[in-house]
Amino acid sequence: MPTQAETPMLRAIGLTRRDPVRNITLLHPARFALAAGDRAVITGPSGSGKSVFLRALALLDPVDDGFIQWRGQPIARGGIPSYRRRVAYIAQRPAMLDGSVEDNLRYPFSLKVYRDVRFDRERVVALANRAGREPDFLDKRASDLSGGEAQIAALIRVLQVDPDILLLDEPTASLDPASALEIEALVAAWFADGRGERASIWVSHDPAQAQRVGERQLVMTAGVLA
Repeated sequence: MPTQAETPMLRAIGLTRRDPVRNITLLHPARFALAAGDRAVITGPSGSGKSVFLRALALLDPVDDGFIQWRGQPIARGGIPSYRRRVAYIAQRPAMLDGSVEDNLRYPFSLKVYRDVRFDRERVVALANRAGREPDFLDKRASDLSGGEAQIAALIRVLQVDPDILLLDEPTASLDPASALEIEALVAAWFADGRGERASIWVSHDPAQAQRVGERQLVMTAGVLA
């Protein structure tokens, strides 16, 4: 039996996803394990199943076969909200609420799963600063943000609640190079701040970025992870 230290944080066993309308397999049976400290990167052509895999890991979409273990244990239906708190999915174009950036950052604390923690303005200002933003960034209207600023705000919204794993689904694909580097800096700061065991999976089309943000390189081709 593996010891607790050897047990992966996240393990996927035989995850499979099919599209019955088009009669194709979007994700062939995938086995994958993510240990504490892992920085995995998945590259591959558009439509190869990278987002399908990440959304399956986040328990956002159903799968046709296979299952996920969290720290060696299966995830019961009642444990899904807690799991999603620990394993955070970051979309390429995250949704922003009406209101200010601060309103968006405060929103998670209105949810039941985060009732045990409180909004820390000083901390989010520090996170914004890591991405080159001044404290008045929090006062901006969400509707006035550029694509890069909206992604920074969305990432801070997640980082402030201390997830254990980040699932980053091409978070910089539509951003300019400077904004992309700011997002990378935020994720690097999250790893460096020493708040417990952490790991990430970053989906990217940029080979140079893949080398910067990951130590473990994986490729998805036609729904097959290798």
